[in-house]
Amino acid sequence: MIELLTPREIDLARPSGQFVANTLRDLRERTAPGTNLLEINDWAAAMISAAGARSCYVDYAPSFGRGPFGKVICTSVNDAVLHGLPHDYVLKDGDLLTLDFAASVNGWVTDSAISFVVGDSAAPEDTRMIETTERALAAGIGAAQPGARIGDISHAIGSVLKSANYQVNTQFGGHGVGSTMHQDPHIPNTGKAGRGYELRPGLLLAIEPWVMDGTSKLVTAPDGWTLCSSNGRRTAHSEHTIAVTESGPVILTQPA
Repeated sequence: MIELLTPREIDLARPSGQFVANTLRDLRERTAPGTNLLEINDWAAAMISAAGARSCYVDYAPSFGRGPFGKVICTSVNDAVLHGLPHDYVLKDGDLLTLDFAASVNGWVTDSAISFVVGDSAAPEDTRMIETTERALAAGIGAAQPGARIGDISHAIGSVLKSANYQVNTQFGGHGVGSTMHQDPHIPNTGKAGRGYELRPGLLLAIEPWVMDGTSKLVTAPDGWTLCSSNGRRTAHSEHTIAVTESGPVILTQPA
């Protein structure tokens, strides 16, 4: 399913984007060495309740996971890159953490992810990896112009990732959002420009470049959800939800 929102519906989706963005910002500010991943999940759940929002993850049970997910946020640490199931783990100084969060407000879903190093001991290679995904995200957003194609977004992302010598996995990537969390079109993190679905005003897209150091192969953790690098090395992931409009892409999940 591909939904095209009216300008009015895009306006109704903006509070969802602000809630998701501000929740991630607040969680990042509260997270420090000694924070338990389950605390982060509890904080996010309290924020959802206070805002009258709805979690997109608790009942989520796709074919690739051992569902239902049962938590309200993905917390991926170090070699984990996607779908990190919160568990009893206390973060240490220097851990590389990704928070991936989606919620529904006013019936509209937005989705965003941030990666950061916990504490004050960021290794240069971790900083470089995170910044590369952020640059790839910016390039992908810049390519999301009305009349362009999904392949233009994929090509822009892949060009940044490959130029930084990261291998690109295409099993998981960006996707449409709207009244539900995962919709068509799929947005691979590399591809050929000029190919694929034509971008139209009203399309909401979650664009999400992610990389693993030294590999493109994923393995699934024993929890049945968390996806990790096959070589045990670190990972990073950045994501925004945008609206394609007549005048270009608008980021809905930019913190206020």
